[in-house]
Amino acid sequence: MLGNSTTRRVDDGGEAPSGGRRIAGALLIASVVCMGLMAGLFWAFDISVMPGLADSDDRTFVTAMHYMNTEIENGLFALVFGGALLLPGAAAVVLFAQRRRGAALWTVLATVAYFVVLVITMGVNVPLNNALVGAGAPDRIADLHKVRSDFEGLWVTMNHLRDLLTTIAVAALGRALSLHARAQRPVATQPFAPPQPYPPQA
Repeated sequence: MLGNSTTRRVDDGGEAPSGGRRIAGALLIASVVCMGLMAGLFWAFDISVMPGLADSDDRTFVTAMHYMNTEIENGLFALVFGGALLLPGAAAVVLFAQRRRGAALWTVLATVAYFVVLVITMGVNVPLNNALVGAGAPDRIADLHKVRSDFEGLWVTMNHLRDLLTTIAVAALGRALSLHARAQRPVATQPFAPPQPYPPQA
């Protein structure tokens, strides 16, 4: 460029339209929020809910998990639970379309990590939840200890893994957002200087 004009950097040296930049930024911010909420949910269970219930009796444990599993099935949770996959996936598509490969790859990493979380959740944790709730009202269950033992160990182990994977996903999205923000900073170009003539020969 000539003069003192500025440009905006992207990963491969190209320039993305301002509308596309805003869309990518909004998707990344929303992705961080949704993924952070999911990571916080799993983290809270890991460090507070499940350790606290581990010290309780069988009736308290089964009753608490029974009602938590039924109450969590609401529209707000579904919005965040699904958004944590769809928003990073959409952000990755937009970033690849803008040829921002670095930010896009970090976003793909977050999407894949959370997809594994969904596989674990739907394949292990949800069936365990359903089995516990399906055992009936806690005050009518004959063998509370069996219901608890069939649920607790595997559910807690899988939640540790979900917690780890969503934390990795949050970190990856943070890196993608950082790269995206860095690409928006204006870079001043040097003024064009015409070639100088050779000095006269003696």
